[in-house]
Amino acid sequence: MMKKWFQVLLAVIGGLLAAEWSDRIGKPLIEVIAPVLGIQETEWLAYWMFGLGALFVYACSAWAIDAGLRLIREGEERVARVPVTDLLSGTLGMAVGLLLATLLLNPFERAGLSPPLLHVLLVALFAYAGYRLGRTKREELPAALGARAGKAEKEVKGFEEHKILDTSVIIDGRIADICKTGFIEGTLVIPEFVLEELQHIADSSDLLKRNRGRRGLDILNKIQKELDVKVLIYEGDFDEISEVDSKLVKLAKVLGGKVITNDFNLNKVCELQGVSVLNINDLANAVKPVVLPGEEIVVQVIKDGKEHGQGVAYLDDGTMIVVEGGRDFIGTTLDVLVTSVLQTSAGRMIFAKPKLLEKAL
Repeated sequence: MMKKWFQVLLAVIGGLLAAEWSDRIGKPLIEVIAPVLGIQETEWLAYWMFGLGALFVYACSAWAIDAGLRLIREGEERVARVPVTDLLSGTLGMAVGLLLATLLLNPFERAGLSPPLLHVLLVALFAYAGYRLGRTKREELPAALGARAGKAEKEVKGFEEHKILDTSVIIDGRIADICKTGFIEGTLVIPEFVLEELQHIADSSDLLKRNRGRRGLDILNKIQKELDVKVLIYEGDFDEISEVDSKLVKLAKVLGGKVITNDFNLNKVCELQGVSVLNINDLANAVKPVVLPGEEIVVQVIKDGKEHGQGVAYLDDGTMIVVEGGRDFIGTTLDVLVTSVLQTSAGRMIFAKPKLLEKAL
């Protein structure tokens, strides 16, 4: 029904325009064909032009309305698929381009040195250039806006820092328990490219990889639905970067946040790039019981070490103990003396020697 009303409205507008142009278009035409048709008077010409214009516009308006609605729907779908940061940055860039075009072309237009067609083309060029420039800077927009708005926010109600999760820490699962304790503050950011990597792992033909990927998706579901933490799904991407780790580093720079990981290599890359990183393994090592050189502990040697004569044992928390000369005690429980402790982001390693050997010396 609304379509019919639009057709009638357009038909009336078309008839009025045709009647207004009757003196310039219709009258010369009637003067040519009037002798042939035997018409002597043209006083009804405006009414005839109104009727013809209304009929013509009404006949064409159905197709025009359908085409316009189709274009509007396609435009809505395209806009819906564009991330908000891309849309906002492109719009701001276009606005800047139009402003520059107005400032630069206004003196030439006043002097009459800018033809209308050239003026329109230059304005369109400036607007397009501004739009493209804004799109290329879309990753820096959140950081720029956050730098201005965040200063006042820090003073008034505190600053919520972004914590960006990588694939390894999601699959590991301990991040959910840490969030449950309340030690993680701010907003957890889960990039869309990390979700795609998890989905790819979950769809793998390898059973182990498939289980790891599904575990990671279950952990994310638990964090979102069961824990009282803010979660942000970052929909942007860095098409010029192929590696997920490099994208995480870039995203951390853009958002001014920190990367949460247990990947030793990513930890080192973040340090080299000047990006703050929170390593789950470092946290786990920090809360383990402290063992100092000279202390006595009771362990069970379970296997050979890498070097000749070494034995390997483990504490209850999984810390590996390398026992010098412990190969002869495999399968037995004995007292050992701690000689040194090696602490790295990859874990903690304790070196010890049997207490029996110390007494023998």
